[in-house]
Amino acid sequence: MKNKLQNFIKENWRYMAASFFIPFFIMVFVYLSIGIYPGSSRSVLASDAFSQFSNFHASFNNMLHGKQSIFYTWNASLGLNYLSLISYYLGGLFTPLVFFFSNQNMPDALYLITLLKIGSAGLSFWFLASHTFDIKKWAHVTLSVPYALMSFATAHSELIMWLDAFVYLPLIIWGIHRVMDQKKITLLFVSYLLLFISNFYMGFMIGIFSFLYFIVRLFTNWKQYKQSILPYGITSLLAGGASMIIILPTIFDLRFNGETLTEVTKFKTEATAFWDIVMKNMVGVYDTTKYGSIPFIYAGLLPLLFCIFYFVTRQTPLKNKLLFGSLFVVLIASFYIVPLNLFWHGMHAPNMFLFRYSFLFSFLIVLLAGYGWEKFKTDDLGIFTGTAILVIALFALAEGSAPTGSYDYISLTTFVITVLFLILYTAGIAFYQLKKIPGRYLSILLLLVVCAEAFINTSAMINGVLDDWNYASRSLYTEPYPDIKKLVDQTKEENDSFYRLENLNPVSSNDSINYGYSGISLFSSIRNRNSSAYLNTLGFRSRGTSLNTRYPNNTLLMDALMGIQYNLSKDNPLKFGYTETARSGEYGLYENSYALPLGFLANESIYDIEQPETDNLTSQSNLINALSQQQQNFFTFYTPIITNQQNVKIEENASSVTYRETQSNVAKEITWTVNVPANTQAYLSLFPTDFGQLQSSTATMMVNGTTQKSQINITGQYYNIGYYEVPTTVTFTVSFYGTEAVSFMEPKVVGLDTAAFESAVKEIQDNSVNLTVSGRKATGTFSAEEDQMVLTTIPYDKGWTAYIDGKKVPIEVFKNAFISVPVSAGKHTLKLVYLPEGFKTGALFFVFCTGAFILFVTTIEKPKRKRARRRQRNRRVK
Repeated sequence: MKNKLQNFIKENWRYMAASFFIPFFIMVFVYLSIGIYPGSSRSVLASDAFSQFSNFHASFNNMLHGKQSIFYTWNASLGLNYLSLISYYLGGLFTPLVFFFSNQNMPDALYLITLLKIGSAGLSFWFLASHTFDIKKWAHVTLSVPYALMSFATAHSELIMWLDAFVYLPLIIWGIHRVMDQKKITLLFVSYLLLFISNFYMGFMIGIFSFLYFIVRLFTNWKQYKQSILPYGITSLLAGGASMIIILPTIFDLRFNGETLTEVTKFKTEATAFWDIVMKNMVGVYDTTKYGSIPFIYAGLLPLLFCIFYFVTRQTPLKNKLLFGSLFVVLIASFYIVPLNLFWHGMHAPNMFLFRYSFLFSFLIVLLAGYGWEKFKTDDLGIFTGTAILVIALFALAEGSAPTGSYDYISLTTFVITVLFLILYTAGIAFYQLKKIPGRYLSILLLLVVCAEAFINTSAMINGVLDDWNYASRSLYTEPYPDIKKLVDQTKEENDSFYRLENLNPVSSNDSINYGYSGISLFSSIRNRNSSAYLNTLGFRSRGTSLNTRYPNNTLLMDALMGIQYNLSKDNPLKFGYTETARSGEYGLYENSYALPLGFLANESIYDIEQPETDNLTSQSNLINALSQQQQNFFTFYTPIITNQQNVKIEENASSVTYRETQSNVAKEITWTVNVPANTQAYLSLFPTDFGQLQSSTATMMVNGTTQKSQINITGQYYNIGYYEVPTTVTFTVSFYGTEAVSFMEPKVVGLDTAAFESAVKEIQDNSVNLTVSGRKATGTFSAEEDQMVLTTIPYDKGWTAYIDGKKVPIEVFKNAFISVPVSAGKHTLKLVYLPEGFKTGALFFVFCTGAFILFVTTIEKPKRKRARRRQRNRRVK
C-alpha cells in the first residue's frame, strides 16, 4: 500500500502541484492587481468578511489558546452557543491555521486560508478527474483550474466558510464512483463527514445534489450498479449519523433560536430572465451579490464546449443524455421557480448572496465536460466546430435581443473576449485534428489558454467585489487594535466577577468576540433570537429576525440592567455615572458606577410585569421598578425647538415629520434647542416611521463638542445629548445623510431623572448575585432573606443546567429570554453549566456510526482480502 502510494505521487506530483498552485497563484496575482498581498494596506476583508468572518476567526483563535470554551462564548452579545457558531462559520479543516496568527493580523490569516481553499478545490477536482476521465494527464489539470476558479467561488470568495464545500464536492462524487465501480466506501464516508462538520448549510445542498447524482448514475447501468444501493445508502447514513456530533446541537439550536421558514408568495424568482443562463456563461460577467442578482454559473468556455459536446455526440447513449440532462433541468428550474429555489436554501430565503446552490451547475458543467472530452475522437472536429459556432450564435443572439437595460453590466468587450476565446479553443483543437499540433502538446496549449481565460474572469469577479462591497483598508481593522486591546485587558485585570463592556466607536458590530469582552451588539446568522427580541423590547434595536442586535442609542437604565460596567469612547460619552479611568491612544476607558451584576434576587411577581413591545421606555421603567420594588417616574418628555436648518424641507403630518433634502447628496442639517432640568440625562428620540426608507441613511449628532454617528435603521432611537446637574439650555445639531428623505415620529427630547435612576439601581444592587464565569460555567454565592428568584441576564438556552448547593434544580425562563432560578431563603451557591442541547446524543451517534462504519468496511473488505490471498497462493503454486 505504501509503495503504491509512493509510486502514484511520483508519477503524478507535477499534475497535482499544477492543479493546486495554478488557481492558487492566479488568485495571488489577481489580488495583487488590486493591491492585496500579505501586509498590504488594502485587506481581503470585503462585505461580511470585515464585520463577521475576521472577528469569528479571531474568536476561534481565542478558543484555541484556551481563552474561551468550544461550547459557549460570553463574548457574542449577552452569550451564545459557540458550537453552533462553529458549525456555520468556522468548521473547516483550514480554520485552525488561525492559531499561528495574532488577532490583529487576522486579515492575513483569511487571505492565506482563502488561497489554500481555492488551491485545494483545484487539487480535489484533479483527483476526481484523474480517476474518472480517460484523457491526457494535463487535460485533468485543464479541467481542475476552471472548477477551482468558477465564478461562484471567486465572486463569493469573501464568504470564506463556503469555500470548503468546493473542496469536498469532487471528493464526494469520486467517493460515489468508488462505491459504484469498486465497492470501496471509505472515501465517501470521510468526505461526507468532513463536509457536514465543516458547514451544515452547504452540506445540505451538496447532500441533495450528490443523492440525485447517485440516482442518475444508477440508472445509466441499472444491472451493474443496483448492487451499490445498499453500500451507498448505509455509508451515507453512517456519515450523516457520525456528523450529528455537530449537526444535532445545531438543529436543536436553530429550532429554538433560528430563522423561521419563508412563506411562498409567488411562483417565479425575482430579477431572473430568459437569457440569464446564456449571459452568465460569458467571460467576466459580474452583476452583484446583493439583491437582484442572477445565478453565478460560469465555469469556463472550454468545459462549456465539451459539456455541450457530451450531449450532441452520438457516442453518448441517449439514456445518459436524458439522465444527466435532467440534473441540469432541475437546477435551471430552481433558478426560476420560487419553491424549488427555497428548497435548496432550506426553505429560508437568503439575505443577499442569492442562488447559493448555483455552484452545483458549474460543477456539473465541468464534470460532464470530462466525459465529453474522453468521447472526443479524430473525426469529431465538425461536430465540435459546429458546437462552438452554435455557442457563439447563442451569445450573439442573447446580446442582440436582450431588452434594453436588462443586462447593462455586460459590455461589448465582454462579448468580444468570449468569442475570441471560443475561436482560440476551436482553432487549437482543429490544428490538432489536422495534425498540425502533436497530441502531447494540445492539452498544455489548452491549459495555457484556460489559465488566461481564468485569470481574466477571476479579475472581473474580484474587481466586481471591489466595486460592489469594497475591500476594506487594513488600517480600519488593525490600527485601533492595540489601544482597544490594552484597555480591554485592563478591565479583565481589575475584575473577578462578570461584567460587560461596549465600545461607542467600534471597529465593527462584532468587536466583543474578537477582543474577548462581553457586550450587547452582534451581527450573526447564528444568534439567540429570543433574547435578542426581548432586547428589542428594551430599546436595543434588534428588528425582524434579529440578524443585527445593536447597543448604541439606549438609556442608562439598560446600561445598568445589562451590567455595562465600561464604555470605550474617543470622546466623553456624556453619561451620568461614567468616569474616565484610563486612556490609550484615541480611546478612553469610562467606568459606570451603576452597573448591575449578572444576577440579582427578585420576587416571583417579576413575571407579571407588563412590557409593551411598542413602548420600550415603559418596558424599561416597569422592569426596573419591579426589580427595585419602587414606583419611580423615570422619564419626562420635552419638545425641542428648531433654531436652524440647512438643505432641508420639513413636511409635517398629524403624528410624523419628514425631512427632505433640497440639494441631492448633501447632508440635511437641523439644529434644535431644548431646556433640560437639573439632574437629568437627556436624549433626542428619533423613531423612524418607515425603516425601508433608511437602508443607507445615517445620523450624526453634534452636542457639547462631541460627535455621535449611527446608521438610523440599525441603532436605537435615543440619541444622547448629555447629563446636566443644573438647568441648562442645550443646543444640538443632527445631520441626516444617505437618503433623499427621512421620516420620524415627532422628535422629542426624553429626560431621565438621574435621582430616581440612582435610587432604583442602588436598591437592586443591594440584591446582587455576583457571578463569576469561566468557560461554559457561571458560579456565585448569595443569601436570600425569603423564597425568591435569581434573575440573570444570561440568555436562556435549553443547554443550560442549574445547580443550587450541588443539587440540580429547574430553570425558569423570564420573558422567553433570560435564565431565572427559584431559590429558598438562606445562603446558597448557584452553579450554571452549559452544554449544547443534543451534544451528548450527537457524540453517541458519532461513536456508534463511526464504529458501525469500521465494522461495515471490515465486512466488505474481508472477502476481498481472502480472494487476494487465494490469488497470491495460486501464483506461488504455479
